[in-house]
Amino acid sequence: MELKIAVPELSKALQRVQGIVEKKTTMPILANVAIETSGKKAISVSATNLEIGLTGTYPAEVKSEGAITLSGKALYDIVRSLPGDTLSLTQEANHWVSLQCGKVSYRIVGMPAENFPSLPRFDEVEFFKIDPAVFRTMIEKTLYSVSTDETRYNLTGVYCEPIDKNSGLRMVSTDGHRLSVIETKMAKAPVMKKGVIVPRKGVSELRRLLEDSKGEAKLGFVENSAVFETDGLTLTMQLLEGQFPDYNQVIPSNSSKKAVLDRKLLLDALKRTSLLSPDKAQGVRLELSNGALALSANNPDLGEAREEIEAEYQGEALKIGFNFRYLIDVLTVLSEDKVELHLNDPLSPGVIEGVGTPGYRAIIMPMRL
Repeated sequence: MELKIAVPELSKALQRVQGIVEKKTTMPILANVAIETSGKKAISVSATNLEIGLTGTYPAEVKSEGAITLSGKALYDIVRSLPGDTLSLTQEANHWVSLQCGKVSYRIVGMPAENFPSLPRFDEVEFFKIDPAVFRTMIEKTLYSVSTDETRYNLTGVYCEPIDKNSGLRMVSTDGHRLSVIETKMAKAPVMKKGVIVPRKGVSELRRLLEDSKGEAKLGFVENSAVFETDGLTLTMQLLEGQFPDYNQVIPSNSSKKAVLDRKLLLDALKRTSLLSPDKAQGVRLELSNGALALSANNPDLGEAREEIEAEYQGEALKIGFNFRYLIDVLTVLSEDKVELHLNDPLSPGVIEGVGTPGYRAIIMPMRL
């Protein structure tokens, strides 16, 4: 194999797979990326950890065809440090590869491409188109509340299902203390027999790809996998097995108290008040009264904090405690100027929504303070 490729192009290809390449593994080949020629004008760069696989096609000048696998991290470190614009890559005997960029040269040892795990290929995937910006927003508003507790396997991903009558896509995540649900309408809804759980790592990789996506994005579900395509990239993800809990039981059907607040004012007040919140409990008390919301925290070792902000609210006073980190996470992913806070009593979940942008709700369980 012998080829020439633009350094920025190869650097971009390698950067995209860094989150998938296994750094510590009992299978050394999983720490490698597979580079394979695709005709005379392109190469493919692939990586997999056996659960997630990514393949991308990139323009190159191919002099002789072939395939090799090289250390994903080492090759990326080399390529992004090169001073020139073009890199020459030549495969030598015994799986060695020489790299030449101007007066800089390297020789690195690889492993045969035949040993690289085959990435899943599906002949028939019923894709549906999804706006990259919309999809990225859906991911950002659900990824933060995915559980990191591996013993609760069915909560370590984002649940995806079609909206009633196949009119769109709904995404849900929960860690048992909070829940996020977002939905969007679309002309063609996903085709699936039932809801599926996409693993947290796969969703994270999706978000990274969507940051650079400028063209059409397509998502499909087939067998026990999710397949995503955009801009010459194909990401395949093994779906999680298990039953996602009935999230509708957690969402309050109605609320007796609604306050409208300035999102940034509330976010800044939470950050200040939380400075004196107990480290482990991370609790902050919210006191809702006519026209105002007071936030307070008490740390026996440090002292007390209290701040009051304006609130569009008229009704009975209410005191309720929340984990301030959960509140901050929600307010950070929202972009609206104002938010609605829906409450019932000190023991019932609170619901936060952005004003003027329906389709997203964050539910947070209260704390006893």
